Amino acid sequence: MLRFVPTVLFLLAAGFVQAGNIVLEGRYQQRNIFVVNPVSDDGVGYCIYEVNVNGQVASDEINAQAFEIDLTGYNLKEGDPVVIVLKHKDGCTPRILNPGALEPGPSFECDKIECTAQGLLTWETTGEKGKLSFMVQQFKWNKWVQVGEVMGTGTPGRNSYKFQASLTSGLNRFRVVQKGYEGDIRKSPTAEVTSTAPPVTFRFDKKLKVIQFSAENAFELFNSFGQVVKRGTGTSIEVASLPKGEYFLSYDNKTEKFISK
Repeated sequence: MLRFVPTVLFLLAAGFVQAGNIVLEGRYQQRNIFVVNPVSDDGVGYCIYEVNVNGQVASDEINAQAFEIDLTGYNLKEGDPVVIVLKHKDGCTPRILNPGALEPGPSFECDKIECTAQGLLTWETTGEKGKLSFMVQQFKWNKWVQVGEVMGTGTPGRNSYKFQASLTSGLNRFRVVQKGYEGDIRKSPTAEVTSTAPPVTFRFDKKLKVIQFSAENAFELFNSFGQVVKRGTGTSIEVASLPKGEYFLSYDNKTEKFISK
């Protein structure tokens, strides 16, 4: 987590200099921190004048336009808490190139994921190295759609999770996904279950300008440019406010064309 501490006064060898702190907090992930260090506002020296790691003054060479904070010399084990304080002069702002270096990446292993006929999705993991959300995804409308989220425990032992999903008619496929701060993604295997519920149908009430479904379900309504104009869960969609034209209605486990006249 990166945060900026309000401006305070620090006493330097050259006298009083108005300055601020940048604080980077997280847990050791076996990665170092890379910093861009601009020239100070007065043109004398560089912006950062001191770096602290867990209360210790860092020995890294910081008098440069860019430098690396080497965390390997602090006897840290993976997952240990880390607090880095970058003290800098006023009128300039350093930039951390990899602020997610202290955030956990997706590391889980999923050897069991199942879904019941009632839509209860369960999965077990090992190898988690930090708390990250599991995004629950369902394959429908020819794409993976996020239908929920469950916070991960973040511990490396065996962890069990569950999520109550809503099934479409026919074949249902689910998976869970974790995404790291820097965009890395890890996916579970797929769980499949077939629902015996009858397919959902829809009809358009021209007088009321309402799309009526035969049962409650999730839906997305797209215009001809592929933009979502309506999204939700229910038994009907009010479309009186939509411009006339061609639309595509995704519902239950299918996508069909809809013309608004």
